[in-house]
Amino acid sequence: MSSNLIDHLFRHHSGKMVSVLTRIFGLKHLDIIEDAVQDTFIKASISWRNQQPEHPEAWLTQAAKNRVLDIFRKLKTEQKHLPNINQGTDAIAINDLFLDSEIEDAQLRMIFTACHPSLDPRDRISFALKTVSGFSIKEIASALLTKEETVKKRLSRARKTIKQADIKFKIPQGKSLASRLESVMEVLYLIFNEGFHSNKKETLIRQELCTEALRLSQMLLKKELTRTPETYALCALMCFHAARIDSKTNADNELLDLKHQDRSKWHFPLLQLGNSMMYKAVETEEFSCYHYEAAIAAEHLKARTFEDTDWKKILHWYQCLHALQPMPSHLLTIAVICLQTKDYKLAKSYLSKLKPEDFEQRSYLYYGALADLHTAISNTEKALKYINLALDYVTNDLEKAFLEKKKQNLLSKK
Repeated sequence: MSSNLIDHLFRHHSGKMVSVLTRIFGLKHLDIIEDAVQDTFIKASISWRNQQPEHPEAWLTQAAKNRVLDIFRKLKTEQKHLPNINQGTDAIAINDLFLDSEIEDAQLRMIFTACHPSLDPRDRISFALKTVSGFSIKEIASALLTKEETVKKRLSRARKTIKQADIKFKIPQGKSLASRLESVMEVLYLIFNEGFHSNKKETLIRQELCTEALRLSQMLLKKELTRTPETYALCALMCFHAARIDSKTNADNELLDLKHQDRSKWHFPLLQLGNSMMYKAVETEEFSCYHYEAAIAAEHLKARTFEDTDWKKILHWYQCLHALQPMPSHLLTIAVICLQTKDYKLAKSYLSKLKPEDFEQRSYLYYGALADLHTAISNTEKALKYINLALDYVTNDLEKAFLEKKKQNLLSKK
């Protein structure tokens, strides 16, 4: 029995198990439930060495249910109120909760719990990755570029807040749904973005984060309450970006900008899925930031070559996006678009409104844009100055190599 299968099952099924068991036993027992699920996978890794069960997921689910009950009995906790999962109507009701539709409902409840506005925004992503997606503390720390101890504190703080605020394990209804759904979409967007533009030193793309964010966004679309134009737009955006993942690096693991990507590597089924979702997303008169970002991504994907890109349309969508959600990163991108249209005066105007502190860990993007501006107007000395600053601040090895290549091209022009 390979450890790879256990790891695969843990990643794909532990979140489901934690969600369903939480629905049965309650949020107040979340710590016990997570420990029980962890113990179950450890038990599986031992007992499956010689023979794997015919239905591994069913084996894990039953073992986890039994393990939770064992722990409760040993702790003598609420024994009178524990359901009897072995016989009678309780057994039927609880077994129904393990139907596919009910598992998805339980996971949606967990997503809304993890993204509750009472939780600190920094804690929501860590808590969602742990409880919904089955990421380990080490994986979360790696994905979010933080220490394992910090992740542990965030998870502990989230659990404490859930108890203190008496957060309910349910999908919100009525007027509160819209704001709660907005919080969920924001967390999923941030998870995807961290995967697509990873700050991790050795890895440009964390594909498992992109895949998980896309899976969870598709789950929102399966329930009528959470199936909105905004969720369709978010999912379309993820599909459009995910379709380009294989073309972001070449065979030598070098970073490729959009101009040099092999467009034949773009994943057509994801483009089709994104387009179908975009059609549903625009069945509204009000567009969200996800609509505009998806429209921008779609314009890039429509162009057969980089030269065919409709920069005027992209500029328009970015201006709409910035008007709706003013951000330094949007102004920076607008400046870069102006470089593509050779409007260097306007590009310089936009860049003058920005400062490196606006971008925190990604200040190298600001310096890189300034380097591109001065390269375009043949001011090689200033271009080299800014490319060197970009190199000082970049952390990802692939992006550093990409900037280094730009520097060598500038030096060859001196």
